[in-house]
Amino acid sequence: MTKYLFIVFLFVSINLQAQNKALSPRNANYDMDVQLNPETKIIDGKMKLKWINISPDTLTELQFHLYLNGFKNSESTFMKESGGSFRGDRAGEDKLSWGYINIKSMKIQGGENLTDKIQFISPDDGNKNDQTAISVPLKDSILPGDTINILINFESKLPKIFARTGFAGNYFLVGQWFPKIAVYEPVGMRGQKTGGWNCHQFHAHSEFYADFGVYNVKITLPKDYVVGATGKQLSETVKGNLKTVKYRAKDVIDFAWTASPRFKVVVDKWKEVQIKLLIQPEHADLAERHIISAKAALEYFDKHLGPYPYNTLTIVDPPITGAGSGGMEYPTFITAGSFAKMPAGIRLIEMVTIHEFGHQYFMGILASNEFEEAWMDEGMNSYFETRIMNKYYGKKTSFFNIAGIRIGDLEMQRNGYVYNKNRKIAESYRYAWHYQQGGYSTMSYNKPATFLNTLHRLVGNDLNDSIWKTYYKTWQFKHPSTRDFIATVNEVVTEHKGVDFAADINDFLVQAIYGSDVCDYKVSYVSSRWIHDPQGILDGIQIEEHSDSAKIYESRVVIKREGEMIMPVEVLIHFNNGKEITKYWDGKSRSTEFKFRSVAKVSWAKIDPENKILMDVNLANNSYVLRPNDKPAWKYTVKFLFWLQNIIQSIVWFV
Repeated sequence: MTKYLFIVFLFVSINLQAQNKALSPRNANYDMDVQLNPETKIIDGKMKLKWINISPDTLTELQFHLYLNGFKNSESTFMKESGGSFRGDRAGEDKLSWGYINIKSMKIQGGENLTDKIQFISPDDGNKNDQTAISVPLKDSILPGDTINILINFESKLPKIFARTGFAGNYFLVGQWFPKIAVYEPVGMRGQKTGGWNCHQFHAHSEFYADFGVYNVKITLPKDYVVGATGKQLSETVKGNLKTVKYRAKDVIDFAWTASPRFKVVVDKWKEVQIKLLIQPEHADLAERHIISAKAALEYFDKHLGPYPYNTLTIVDPPITGAGSGGMEYPTFITAGSFAKMPAGIRLIEMVTIHEFGHQYFMGILASNEFEEAWMDEGMNSYFETRIMNKYYGKKTSFFNIAGIRIGDLEMQRNGYVYNKNRKIAESYRYAWHYQQGGYSTMSYNKPATFLNTLHRLVGNDLNDSIWKTYYKTWQFKHPSTRDFIATVNEVVTEHKGVDFAADINDFLVQAIYGSDVCDYKVSYVSSRWIHDPQGILDGIQIEEHSDSAKIYESRVVIKREGEMIMPVEVLIHFNNGKEITKYWDGKSRSTEFKFRSVAKVSWAKIDPENKILMDVNLANNSYVLRPNDKPAWKYTVKFLFWLQNIIQSIVWFV
């Protein structure tokens, strides 16, 4: 009997060890006990931060984010940059509409009181009125490998729903709500030449960056409120009119939660992942669409990028009055968006759910710096969004399909880049708050989605999957940078396709990410004319299918590079006898010319016949058809159709 008990004990121990195995460094760990007052919109909180110095540096200060202070007054950097307007919402003018975070006390457990040492800093713009970042100098240095426990009492006043967080009536979306330690980056991390705290202010066009840890959070609030949060719910206890809900989340970079007495709860499952949907009662008929799209995203990412390492996913459907909190992501916790009786042909629910889930990988697991390299989250995620939407909802219908009007998600992303006036004046690699108006979304979402789809088509499905799986496996839980992604692409492509092909791919990515040049290749001219039989020296002229009894034609095809981006292109040339030839051009000069002498005439030529280069901003000039001169009316027909096409595209894009 003792033998069998020992075996059972050993089996249980192994299972527990596997469950507790750290996936990340877990160097920023939070234990929190908080209480929400729905009337005052204030959260009273006590927090213990266990922070480990995993760097090789000795530190003499700590730095924290106080994001909610971005909503404290009109003089914060966030308010100045946004003009008090964000996602269609405007900051309120009454006192209850503003938000803030106040640190009541901060001290090292068993040691120094830090409360009076807190200093507001504004490293990005020098705004002395901005209070979204603080520095705390220390009497005793933190050595490499040291652990420091910091006790913080704080008060967070939630704003009226604005920019992802706040309240709308009795609905609460609580995000970026507690004092959050910044990321310390030693020399070499993400290519840094100097070590230091990465603690940017809260900007209108930026999101977040944080280290991994374990969160244990107790939330107390009125008992009639339904709660959802990051991680797994451990317990719920009721005492009088209040209840306390406990959550735990492991290997995550943040913790967010929601509460409302109106939520309808829908529970489902994908493999071992519990899906919990908190939906408005008036949207109950849309619940299945949220669940199905979440499962599609889980399945696709699992197959084409890597396993989802958590066992929960909470989806929040905000009320229409709280729509400003929709379309946002936190670890294992996303907000979607819908309106009552939304037609099936408008796939906004599906697109938002899939997009926000994708952030679990790029924002959450890979955890790139969204302040400085937003494209690595938003852009990579938008690229996967196009793939998933097209697979499950149709390539040309994945976003909109009503009354004969069809719009694909990939086309939406590409058009967002191609038709934006800022496409020539900004690059994707740029601090998020340095973009001009409209440039952030174009360069962080649309352009990366377009050039990553181009990369996909250039390398093919299998090699593309290998790139992304290698990137995820190598860099999960490690804060990769742009150069890490490019290095991964080079490594995988070189292994499978050789150095020369990898060099072309590298050149393309460097131009697309770090540059603002546009890609535009044009078939400038096609001609064919009858000539006499060949005579003399024929260097540089290609002879095709010569026959002494046939007429000989000389054909010319001229290709031009209209844009500044340089990349190799394929040119398909079609002859009137049905024969086709594919020519390759490195694209480095401004133009090139192909000449042929043949019994057949060139009928037409087309650049990029397989439509790989989605970065080409003008696909209309990629082909040229040679027409007989005896049909002048066709010229005017083509012009009419060209303008009609542009008008229709403009209407579709506007809709």
